[in-house]
Amino acid sequence: MIVANDIELRAGARILIESATFRVAPGDRIGLVGRNGAGKTTLTKVLAGEGQPAGGSVTRGGEIGYLPQDPRTGDLDVLARDRVLSARGLDEVLRKMRINEEKMANGKGATREQAMKKYSRLETEFLTKGGYAAEAEAATIAASLGLPDRVLGQPLHTLSGGQRRRVELARILFSDSDTLLLDEPTNHLDADSILWLRDYLKSYKGGFIVISHDVQLVDEVVNKVFYLDANRTCIDVYNMGWKLYQQQREADEKRRKRERANAEKKAQQLNSQADKMRAKATKTVAAQNMARRAEKLLSGLEAVRQSDRVAKLRFPTPAPCGKTPLTAEGLSKSYGSLEIFTDVDLAIDKGSRVVVLGLNGAGKTTLLRMLAGVEAPDTGQVVPGHGLKIGYYAQEHETLDADRTILENMRSAAPDMDLVEVRKILGSFLFTGDDVDKPAGVLSGGEKTRLALATLVVSSANVLLLDEPTNNLDPASREEILGALHSFEGAVVLVTHDEGAVEALQPERIILLPDGVEDLWNESYGDLVSLA
Repeated sequence: MIVANDIELRAGARILIESATFRVAPGDRIGLVGRNGAGKTTLTKVLAGEGQPAGGSVTRGGEIGYLPQDPRTGDLDVLARDRVLSARGLDEVLRKMRINEEKMANGKGATREQAMKKYSRLETEFLTKGGYAAEAEAATIAASLGLPDRVLGQPLHTLSGGQRRRVELARILFSDSDTLLLDEPTNHLDADSILWLRDYLKSYKGGFIVISHDVQLVDEVVNKVFYLDANRTCIDVYNMGWKLYQQQREADEKRRKRERANAEKKAQQLNSQADKMRAKATKTVAAQNMARRAEKLLSGLEAVRQSDRVAKLRFPTPAPCGKTPLTAEGLSKSYGSLEIFTDVDLAIDKGSRVVVLGLNGAGKTTLLRMLAGVEAPDTGQVVPGHGLKIGYYAQEHETLDADRTILENMRSAAPDMDLVEVRKILGSFLFTGDDVDKPAGVLSGGEKTRLALATLVVSSANVLLLDEPTNNLDPASREEILGALHSFEGAVVLVTHDEGAVEALQPERIILLPDGVEDLWNESYGDLVSLA
């Protein structure tokens, strides 16, 4: 269980939440909602113990399982299976068991006897922690999230960003924690895995908070909603499911507007009467009392929620270029003995629209990194055409310098642009005032997405390489990027699980990995988008 008492959260000088009190009890399935930048990710970090509130306190009972929006692991040489098992400490026990198995097989005399004794103790510890049944449980969870045994046997550094994200989710679900804090758990999941996750969360016996822009997931699994109102710096708690919450929130807003309108009307009448009475010296005290009553009427009202601001996004006017600005010949990539893809050719013509499809681990992100010049192929080459200007959006925001501020990241993307114009563009992406001096590393996933997109806007790119650009965005911001994608005049190479993004792009061609097969787009490929 988690109890938050009178907590206050800040982002620099800006107050995100003030004086919020709530609890997460067993059986509470809470959907945490609010626009990008409202403080959802900051709140879950504080609840998980990875950050401190500016005021108030957080009390935790039992084990907490926290899936951050951008999970990072320290040792990328660890096997995926061991990373999942580490949630219950089984990885270390198994590692020691393997060492002693080898000593038992190859050792002699006292060495062998000592290894047998250690192995016996370790096996007892292993069985106490769930043993082989726990191993099977971990494998089942991983397989349900699209991680077969073949992938679990690979080091993390050989996996795609989407696969590493699934490993972290599998680890958290396997942890058997009392309370889960899940920040965008459906990112990088295919349709089947999302269905499985919904069913898992429906039957979860502990409490959890989930941040998700997957409306269907929230609709099906939550029984409470916490709404972070960025304009009123508060948390509205609704003890009801998603559909009833939407109805109740709309009713609350209508009530607030009605109450404010009535109070403002009465206050205006009181102030008008007070102004008339001030003209007479004998009525001065009465006039002051009326003015105080008018002020009290207005001060006691709940603030009416203002409409959430939405980032205004238009991709750049592409710089002039030749007929085929980007070509790749014979690209291949392997990690050790694991072949990702081989002999991939492609030609990106001026203004063309291409979708890259393939299951997680087929090399979609790797291909975009090669085209962007971030990663070198094992064989083949990427050939820039006349006038090529690439704009690369990375799914894990590697194009941003986490240690530099928002403003510094933008100045790096557009060194020749006037500072006033840079700030104007940042303002259109909802970064205003002192916000631009925040390090990129402290931003939420949605804010990082907005900043990365802002750097594309000033790039004058004529070929956009977009890797899951709609992840972490609230519905309004997602609609903005889909509109921008639809109207962009340059070439686009898109990797996405979002069927709406493909529909907005209206692609001409697809590249199917790992085989590198190229085909004209047709509706039958639409079914592969959410599955890939």
